[in-house]
Amino acid sequence: MTPTLVRQHLPHAGAAPRVDRSARARDWSEIQERMLVPLYEAVYERLDVGPATRLLGLGCGSGLALLMAAARGAAVTGVDASPERMALARERLLPEASGARGRTDTRLVDGSARDADRPSTAGYTLVTAFEPIGCLAGDSEGLSGQLVEARPLAERGAAVVLAGWGPPERCATASVMRVATKLAEPERTPGNWRPARRDDLEDVARRAGLKPDGSGRVACPFGYADVDSAVRGLKSTGLFDAAMAATDQVQVDKELSEALHPHQRRDGTVWMPNVFRYLIARTP
Repeated sequence: MTPTLVRQHLPHAGAAPRVDRSARARDWSEIQERMLVPLYEAVYERLDVGPATRLLGLGCGSGLALLMAAARGAAVTGVDASPERMALARERLLPEASGARGRTDTRLVDGSARDADRPSTAGYTLVTAFEPIGCLAGDSEGLSGQLVEARPLAERGAAVVLAGWGPPERCATASVMRVATKLAEPERTPGNWRPARRDDLEDVARRAGLKPDGSGRVACPFGYADVDSAVRGLKSTGLFDAAMAATDQVQVDKELSEALHPHQRRDGTVWMPNVFRYLIARTP
């Protein structure tokens, strides 16, 4: 790693980095989103997701987790604030937009949970928040607000699933994430990376008025075809936005590439074992 960095600050500290949001959403959909498939599968299997499930996916991204639930027969509704990711989710889940026949029990809603009320009187039986928390300062507060909005839409006793990063010592990607902290440190913005804490998920559930009802851990290795794919995939998470605002995209790409070097195998692929944790909570 480069010991001394020349920081090129943007005109306004903490300003959003200039990125191509459509390209970033595509990188998320094509590279990064699949890394969490083992997590989705473990949760759906444990909760027996199927035709009787009415699922609300918070922060549904480009819709892969929803697609997997729909394949099991669930009626799914996805919510996300990113129009770029939602456009990709519609391509996956609402093929009628291109003239094909789509499912009538699939809905995608731009905005927040408050916009996702069901058209029928039956509430959601499952609410998922699969975007992992516990690695950005302030991310748990944002999730708590989403859950408070979603709670009235769910049935009494409905399962609510939260996901988070596992212990740093079990996540090889944690060493790479520290690049975000090092580059963004002078700005100390709310989006800085931080190590996950053991009770992050339980704290969020309690603040949202939910009762914890079990948890689990799932191995989710991050595997990439090469370093360039790894850099693009990791940046698509948004975890390096504060670092890009504090320095620039070129510096972040350079530091990320160096941090990924120990995880590159002889054939050029990048492999980082990780463990993610999920919590199942219940609505009152």
